Amino acid sequence: MDILRDPRAIALLLAASLTIMSNATISPSLPGIEAAFADTPNAGLLTRLLVTAPALLIAIAAPFAGIAADRFGRKRQLLAGVALFAVAGSAGLWLGDLYAILASRLILGLAVAAVMTSQAALLGDIFNPEQRGRFMGYQMAAVNFGGFLFIALAGWLAGIWALLPFALYAVALLYLPFLSRTLPDSRGGAAPSGGAMPEGDGSQGWFLILAFVIFLSGLTFILFYVMPTQIPYFLADTGHADPSTSGAVMACVVLAAGTVSLFFGWIRRRLGRGGTPATGFAVMGAGFWVLHSATTVPLFFGAALLVGAGLGLAIPNFIAIALDVAPAHRRGTVSGAITTSIFLGQFISPLVSQPLIDSFGYRVTFEAAAIALAVIVPFVALGLRRPRGGYAEDPA
Repeated sequence: MDILRDPRAIALLLAASLTIMSNATISPSLPGIEAAFADTPNAGLLTRLLVTAPALLIAIAAPFAGIAADRFGRKRQLLAGVALFAVAGSAGLWLGDLYAILASRLILGLAVAAVMTSQAALLGDIFNPEQRGRFMGYQMAAVNFGGFLFIALAGWLAGIWALLPFALYAVALLYLPFLSRTLPDSRGGAAPSGGAMPEGDGSQGWFLILAFVIFLSGLTFILFYVMPTQIPYFLADTGHADPSTSGAVMACVVLAAGTVSLFFGWIRRRLGRGGTPATGFAVMGAGFWVLHSATTVPLFFGAALLVGAGLGLAIPNFIAIALDVAPAHRRGTVSGAITTSIFLGQFISPLVSQPLIDSFGYRVTFEAAAIALAVIVPFVALGLRRPRGGYAEDPA
């Protein structure tokens, strides 16, 4: 039976779709928010941190949220996280102080940590490795198609009022009844009725594999988040200051990532466990290389499509590998570690990119990102290749 016929899979996809909203949804609003709070000291840096501030608390809280999911149950944590997500995410709509909005973004990060770790642990509990491989492609597609809708809508709303995109976070409240009714609870790798049976104590050397995946996840998002944090300013610097343009560029990123993710299982079967993310890094690098010399809107869109396609190849692999190799009773903890690396990378990104941009400009920074991605390709291909006698590649 196709996994998408399972209502539990739909519920997990809805929960996953919230993660794209945590940061990038307000990206088209950044110039308008900075202008609205121009009298606030360091308004430029604080405004950029609104995109990545949730990542700081996610990075801190995710390991503890993962342990809590293992110990106390996934479902209750997921529902509480979704409710907090709606309240904290939409708070920027009525808060009148930039520091207060930044504080609400930190609370949003706590909610996302609870949602992501419990959602990933439930995925590991309910479905077997073959199903997880297919699901990860669908999840990446759901996240990015949802992001396409939310970011495109946010660009339009930002043109009306810079704070209006915060209202989009309230959509999470609509998910709660379905999530509550559909998802089973589980803890410590005990599969719910009809779910996957718990697996063994993990693959040989699983901790080393996980450490490499954690490193790659963080690096990927340090480089990728140069796009949502800097693209609105880069476009304005090149004469394309309309928020709808930056919204459309970011929408191209998530549209490409979502489209590629639909074919993740098929691609992974052919390129392998290491070849698929290595190809993703190469494609992302090509996107940043195009971006560093782009001067017209079609080239901006082309670069965004390449960066998004590369992300769609890389990220589902990392999460699938981590869930497959880790012991069943450690899935919450493992998902917390991956979540920490992803969002710590997001938080660090502007702290790395902004000094480079201040010193060398946007184009040199984009060129440096392209070179870094090219350098890492062979290490990814070799380091993540499936060992002889390892578990089979996921079928499409």
